[in-house]
Formats: sequence, C-alpha cells, structure tokens
Amino acid sequence: MALQGSTRAAAAAIAAALVTVSVAQAAGAAKYPDWKGAWARWVPPNPTRDPGNGGTGFTAGGQPSFDQTKPWGPGQQAPLTAEYQKVLEDSLADQAKGGEGNFFDHAVRCLPGGMPLMTIAFTPLEFVVTPNTTYILIGGSEHFRRIFTDGRDWPADIEPTYAGYSIGHWIDEDGDGVYDVLEVETRGPFKGPRTYDATGLPLHFDNQSIFIERMHRDKANPNILHDEITVIDHALTRPWTVDKKYVHDPNPRPNWTESYCTEDRSMIAIGGEAYWVGGDGALMPVRKNQPPPDLRYFKQSRE
Repeated sequence: MALQGSTRAAAAAIAAALVTVSVAQAAGAAKYPDWKGAWARWVPPNPTRDPGNGGTGFTAGGQPSFDQTKPWGPGQQAPLTAEYQKVLEDSLADQAKGGEGNFFDHAVRCLPGGMPLMTIAFTPLEFVVTPNTTYILIGGSEHFRRIFTDGRDWPADIEPTYAGYSIGHWIDEDGDGVYDVLEVETRGPFKGPRTYDATGLPLHFDNQSIFIERMHRDKANPNILHDEITVIDHALTRPWTVDKKYVHDPNPRPNWTESYCTEDRSMIAIGGEAYWVGGDGALMPVRKNQPPPDLRYFKQSRE
C-alpha cells in the first residue's frame, strides 16, 4: 500500500510539474506581439504631380521605392559617393535605350533582390514570430528572412547570402509585459550585386553592407507597422535612414498569391546581354542595333 501511495504522489508531482511548465510556456508566449496577417506596402496619400505647387512630383502607387515618401531612382536623393552616382546614371542611361541597366541580374537572370530590396513589399509580407526566430515571408515567393532572437553571437564565418545574417532582440518599451519593438542588425558578406530599386540605385559592389532596423507598430494606428532602416554601405557618404511603413490587411484569412520569377520568363540572359523570347520561341533584341548572341559553338546552316 505504501508503494502505491508513493506512486500516486509521484504521478501527482509530475502532473503538477507539467502544469507549471505549460503555464510558464503560455506566459512566455504571451510576451511576444501579435503581428499576424498580411502587411502591404504603404503608399503616400494623394500626392500631386506638380512639385512646383508643393507636391512631391509622383503619384501614389507608382514604382516601389526604398524611401516610400520619395520617387524612385534619382528622386530618392540617396547620399551616394560620386563613383556610385555614376553607376546609377549609367544604369538609367542603359534603361533609356531599352537595356536593364544595373538591375540586369535581378530582372533577367531571376536572382533574388536581397537586402534591402526584399523589404520593399512588392506583395504583402507575413511575420511569423517565435521565441527563438522571427521569420519574414516575402509575399507569395520562395524568399524569406530569418532573424535570430535566441541570444546567439555572430558566427566567425558568415556564408554569403542575398538576405544576409540577421540577429535581433525584443524590447518591452512601454513596460506592459508585452514586447513591442524588434531591433535587428543584418550583416554580410552578401551575394550581389544588389540594388535599392529597379532603376539600379546601387549598393557597393564589395557587398559589405550593414543594416540596422527598428520594427514596431504605430502607437496611434496599430494597423501601421514601421521598419526604420539605417543603411551603412561604402557606396554612401553617410548612413542613410528611412522609415518604411506597412499597412495591415483586416482580412483574417489573406489571399496569399504564388509568384516565381522563373515561371513564364519573357527574357533571357546570354553573356552580358538580355534578349526577349518571342511568342514563336525565337530571340528578339531589346534595343536598337543590339548585337546577336555569340554562336561560335553552333554550326551555321546555309540557305
């Protein structure tokens, strides 16, 4: 009988311990914010076309830009060095002639945009918050960010990636027991080249960028999420900070579209040139007087 009593006591102790662990786990989970749902790119409300009359000179919507309050490309007024200002100008000149400019690798070869282009939210973002890692899913594509919040140190060797290596930590800024700010540092080396937008606004080709971010919901409007990003890069004369904003979709079950750059590609890269693939499957030039691809390894038939 004494043995049975001891067994019952042990079982009760184990059950109590399991309840304590479950309660502790629930309490821990409650400390993380609810950022569920789809977060779409914010666009300026009703900007005018005429800068001379106090307008911004671009229309709401338009092409996505790194600084959402300014037009893309030169309108971003990025603090570029003279060398990289020339890179941007050359990219724009090539695009004016029908080329892809400095955006060639991403648009034609279907390479990932990487940081910071992947924060632009061409399609809505999704935040998946766990105690050790926060994941940012990039719309309906296969790309995502992984932000480690488990207290780890920087690894001795970081494998180059387009997204970079991100370490973050949560802050309970208002002291209410729930984390409300995620601070993140992302380092390289990165894979590249990378750009801020489709004009080819460049980052340095050494791919040694550092990004410092501060993510939080707007206190006055919780349907707005801020990502205050500071870029430290050798193509800049000084650190460049912008406040990117995302708008929450009220639909509790968003429609997550699927998108892949490799699907139904209309362009192909051969060497350093880009060509259209016509409806008949034949290559077509993208600009006037474009040279054909090098066919040295093909036997030319005579008509």
